[in-house]
Amino acid sequence: MRRQPLVILSAAALLLGLGAVASLPSVLSGWRGGDAALAACRGGVTGGDIGGPFTLVDGQGRTVTEADVFTEPTILYFGYTFCPDVCPLDMARNGEAARILESRGIPARPVFVSVDPARDTPDWAAEWALNFHDDAVGLSGSPEQVDAAKRAWRVYAQAQPAEDGFYLVDHSTFSYLVLPEVGFVDFVRREESPEAVADRLQCFVEAAA
Repeated sequence: MRRQPLVILSAAALLLGLGAVASLPSVLSGWRGGDAALAACRGGVTGGDIGGPFTLVDGQGRTVTEADVFTEPTILYFGYTFCPDVCPLDMARNGEAARILESRGIPARPVFVSVDPARDTPDWAAEWALNFHDDAVGLSGSPEQVDAAKRAWRVYAQAQPAEDGFYLVDHSTFSYLVLPEVGFVDFVRREESPEAVADRLQCFVEAAA
């Protein structure tokens, strides 16, 4: 039987797990985008080099790189499938933003990268991602592959001590907007609406055309 992510936790465990999830990494304090047309679309304020090469594994067991994954405008999210509520809500928002863009004639795709490779196998990460969009991509890999992707995208993630075999993972909750052949252009915070995310990514797509 296919295992399902646990979505019900005690109130105390939930509050403990979300404490660091909502924290803002200190590196996000300036922006590296240099193109004026793209900069006009910016909503986030980021610092340092964000994004870069990665090697992960998709649901078919294939090793993929960022060039294989970012073939259309992308909303990238790092999380884990056993997340009690934050990750499903964020992925649902990203999936809806992609559908809004598609209704405007702009192809877009949500991409999910697991920060919990010990539990999230590539096939399970891929299957879980499809709950939120028919064309969503879910990726995982070895701990070393996942750690390298996290470093490239300045993602914070730290597993809490396990209790009765179960553990939560504190992690940053930004979604990253990515354009093919351009790479990272901006991030969005989790409180932003699907419409706001779609509008921002559309602005970048049109500015880069």
